[in-house]
Amino acid sequence: MTIEINIDQANQELQGKTPEQIVEWALAKAENPIITTNFRPYESAILHLVAKQKPDITVLWVDSGYNTRATYDFANKLIKDLNLNVVTYIPQQTSAHRDATMNGIPSVNNPLHDEFTEQVKLEPFRRALSELKPDVWFNAIRKDQTEFRQGLDVLSQSKDGVLKVAPLFYKNDKDLDAYLEENNLPNEFDYFDPTKVEENRECGLHTQL
Repeated sequence: MTIEINIDQANQELQGKTPEQIVEWALAKAENPIITTNFRPYESAILHLVAKQKPDITVLWVDSGYNTRATYDFANKLIKDLNLNVVTYIPQQTSAHRDATMNGIPSVNNPLHDEFTEQVKLEPFRRALSELKPDVWFNAIRKDQTEFRQGLDVLSQSKDGVLKVAPLFYKNDKDLDAYLEENNLPNEFDYFDPTKVEENRECGLHTQL
């Protein structure tokens, strides 16, 4: 599904709008919206923000199989507390097979790292988008996270035309701390993304998809 829209004009229209207003704007245009999550720090903010306006929205979780115990506990708590409609996609290869083939998680300097990222994140995401066929994709990216995201805005489009919406794009950690406290939401920081390793590095999800 593709929403016909002038991205630049729409981003101008949304300047100064609150995250709640951005979500409301996007939901009004959507026929089949999804929200993606990896249950990293501050994910409870975007999940609460969107689900309170559309409780039954499909929540896509691509579980690489390499999350920490704390992240899985955090995910289980949020799914239960917010009554999230989670659809989980997993890699086609088991982590045991991959660990044997690649000798564990390849470092970012290892030529196998790109293939590792393809297997545990990009392929499952492409498969999910192909099967779920969303027209709007809510995500939690923020401008201050990586150099690549400095050049983005609240709205962008995936390569297959899905409208990507980042209601928290101009928010910082302090803003989100306040949101979590105001709404009595949990947070946790024992999170590890094996495809990124470094916090300010892109994994390819938003650069390639």
